[in-house]
Amino acid sequence: MSILKVGIIGQGRSGRNIHGNQLIRMSDKFKITAVADGMEDRRIRAEKEYGCKAYASYEEMVANEDLDLVVNASPSDLHYPISLDLLQKGFNVLCEKPLAKTPEEVDNLIAASKASGKVLAVFQQSRYMPAFLKMREIIDSGVLGRIVQVDFTNNGFARRWDWQTLQENNGGNLLNTGPHPVDQALQLFGTDIMPQITCIMDRANTFGDAEDYVKIIMRGQGRPTIDLEISSCSTYPRPQFTIQGTNGGLTGNTQKLQWKYFKSEEAPHQELTRGPLFNANGDPAYCSETLTWYEDSWQYAAVEGLSMFDNNTASLYSMLHNSLTTGAELEITPEQVRQQMAVMAECRRQNPHVYANG
Repeated sequence: MSILKVGIIGQGRSGRNIHGNQLIRMSDKFKITAVADGMEDRRIRAEKEYGCKAYASYEEMVANEDLDLVVNASPSDLHYPISLDLLQKGFNVLCEKPLAKTPEEVDNLIAASKASGKVLAVFQQSRYMPAFLKMREIIDSGVLGRIVQVDFTNNGFARRWDWQTLQENNGGNLLNTGPHPVDQALQLFGTDIMPQITCIMDRANTFGDAEDYVKIIMRGQGRPTIDLEISSCSTYPRPQFTIQGTNGGLTGNTQKLQWKYFKSEEAPHQELTRGPLFNANGDPAYCSETLTWYEDSWQYAAVEGLSMFDNNTASLYSMLHNSLTTGAELEITPEQVRQQMAVMAECRRQNPHVYANG
C-alpha cells in the first residue's frame, strides 16, 4: 500500500490534536514528513513527536519538501488564500472547515484544482458520523414514509471570548460549527438544487462581534423541511436529531437513536368523510384509529481506543487515501461544499444587524 508523505500547516487544536494524532494512527497509509507553524515551541514538539522537519512558514515547507498531501489547518480566515496558493503551486490539499467564506471563493478553488490537476478535499468528517449514516439508512429503507421535516440541533450554553468569536477571523457559530450540520442537512435535502432559506442570527453570550445563535429553515418543493439550530444560549437542549415522516419518526443523538413507525398495509382503511363523524353510540366523535407501531433503536458501538470523532476522521482519511492512490472520486466534493457556502452567504445577507457588510 502506498504511504503518502504529508505536510501539516498549523500545530494547534486542529493541526496537532486532530490531524496529527490521526495520521500517526494511520502510519500504514500516511507519514508526516513536515509541519509548519509560526510558534517555535510547537515546531520543537512536532519534531519530537513526529520525527519530521518543522518550518516557520508553510511557504518554506512546500518549497523544501516533496509532499503528496498538504493539510491546511491554519486559522479559519486563512483557509481560502492558503489553499488557493497550494493548488496553484501543484499540491493536493485537504482543507479544514470552513473551506472558504463565499461560494465565489469556492469557485476559485475548484478552478485552481482543475487547472493544476490536483485534488481539493475538505475536512467534513461528520459526513461519516455513525449516527448520521444510520439515519440515512433508516430514511432510505422507507419505513418512516415520506420525510416531512428533519431537525438538526447543536445547542448548549457557553460564553466564548477567543479569536473564533470575531467576524474578521471567519468566526461565529455559523462558520465554526455550522459546516458539519449544514453539510449533513444538505445531504438529506438534496444537493441538486439550492434550498429556500430563512435565517435568524443573534449575538447572545459571545464577547466577539460574530453570532452565537443561528436558526436556519431550508425549504423546497418536494423536499423535507430542514430546521437547523446552533445556539450557545440553550440551557435545556433539544434532541440533536429529530425526523418527522408520514409513517413514523426518529429522535436521538450521536450515541443513540430510536424510531417508531407503522406499516401502511396494516393500517385500517380510511376514506375522507365530509360530514360529521359519529361513534357506535351515535354520539359526535373525533377521528380515532388504532395503529400497530413498530419500534427499534440503535446504539453507537465504540471501537476500543478510538472516540467517535476519531472514527469519523479515520473514515475521511481512508477515503482520501483511496482517492489519491487509485484516482477514485471524492465522496465529499468541493462542489457540495460550495452549496454549503451559498447557504451561509444567504444567512449573512438576511442578518444585516449581525453582518452589516455581508
